[in-house]
Formats: sequence, structure tokens, C-alpha cells
Amino acid sequence: MSRVRACRLVGLNRSSLNYQARRPEDSTVRQRLRELAAERRRFGYRRLGWLLAREGHVMNRKKLYRIYREEKLMVRRRGRRKRALGTRAPLALPDAINRRWSLDFVSDALSYGRRFRIFCVVDDFSRECLATVVDTSIGGVRVVRELERLVTERGGPRVIVSDNGCELTSMAVLRWSSGRLDWHYIAPGKPVQNAFVESFNSRLRDECLNEHVFLSLAEAAQPSKRGATITTIVGRIRALALRRQWSSHS
Repeated sequence: MSRVRACRLVGLNRSSLNYQARRPEDSTVRQRLRELAAERRRFGYRRLGWLLAREGHVMNRKKLYRIYREEKLMVRRRGRRKRALGTRAPLALPDAINRRWSLDFVSDALSYGRRFRIFCVVDDFSRECLATVVDTSIGGVRVVRELERLVTERGGPRVIVSDNGCELTSMAVLRWSSGRLDWHYIAPGKPVQNAFVESFNSRLRDECLNEHVFLSLAEAAQPSKRGATITTIVGRIRALALRRQWSSHS
């Protein structure tokens, strides 16, 4: 029996029978996807796709998900015990203002028990507090909005340093930082790698949050700004003293 007749009997088109897939070579993309998944072990295929797009490897969601599944890169559910995974390259100290910013959150409670958070942004060179945003909930979209406001007022930094909190690893933050600046995530469980903003947070809590009882968010915002101003002045004096000391020895 001929092929034509056999296809006619089973209702199959001959072009479908003779079709051969001609997919483009994607070994480079697969290799880079594996490397990114090893560096960011808790990132799913969408966030890995944004990292690939930064490097020029743009593809649609279905193809990305197919390669992601074929390479067996699915994120596994983590147990209760937390461990610091992977390593991070050390960062050099900034040599001028507005070169590197550090971000972090501070939590506290109002007088009736409702929790609120303070989003802090610090310039690592001058130790200046650039922003203290007070609210009950601060997600990734709000973080992007506040950073966009600071960039409009002061210009953007070259590097931003933060921890791996869900607000700072969200899709909104990845979209905003893509092609704009370098975002450096510290190793999980290592707050000392973000020492500048951690130092600011400790002074803010000691000089402001521990000294006041807040009845509302409006009251919490005003003392936070005053406390940020005090700690900013202290930070500037310390930074100036260190620079003078360094200049005298050089």
C-alpha cells in the first residue's frame, strides 16, 4: 500500500507525516539558564526569564517554561531549617556620594498592637538617610515608586544592596532595575554584608522608635523623620572624620 493511500485511509495529512521540527539552537540559552538557576536557587522561571532578558536572551513564556522543565530546574519546597545557600562576591567600598545605596526594613507596633514597617534607604558613602517610608504594608510596587522618586530627585546610583526579602526580589523590582543599575543581594542570613543600613536601623530604633509610643501612622512618620535626621547628621560627622583620618595617613 502506498503512503498516499495509507494517509487517506487514516485521515492524516501527508505534510503532517513528513514534518520535521526545525528549532533554533538553544544550547547557549540552556547553559546560561542553568548558571542563573544555580546562583539564584529560589527563583522560578519567570524571574530567571527577566535575568536572561537583561543579557539579551529574549523568548516567549512558553518556550522559556519548556526549557526550564526540560532542564529540571523547578524550585523545590524548602524545609523548615534555613541555611545560607551560595556565595556572593564582596563589594568594594563606594568612593563618592550617590554611587551605592542600601535598603532595609524596620518593624514596630502602634499603641494598640498593629504592626507597621519603615522602609529605609541609606547612601553608603555619606551615611545619609535618603528616605524613611512608614506604612502598614510596603510591597514591591511601593518600593519601586519610592526608588523612582529618589532617582528623579537625586539621580540614580550604580549599585543597590539589599537582602533577599520578598518585596526586594519581586517582579516589580526586577523589571524596574533591569538595564538601569546593578542590584546586589547579600547572602541569606548574613546581615553583616549590609552593614551600613543595619547600623542606621539600630540607631533609628535606639534614638526614635524605643523613645516614642505611636497612636497612629501619622505620628509614627514624624518621629521617624526626626530620628532619621539625627542619625543622618551623626553618620555624616563619622564619615567626615573617617575621610579626614584617611587623608592624613595617605
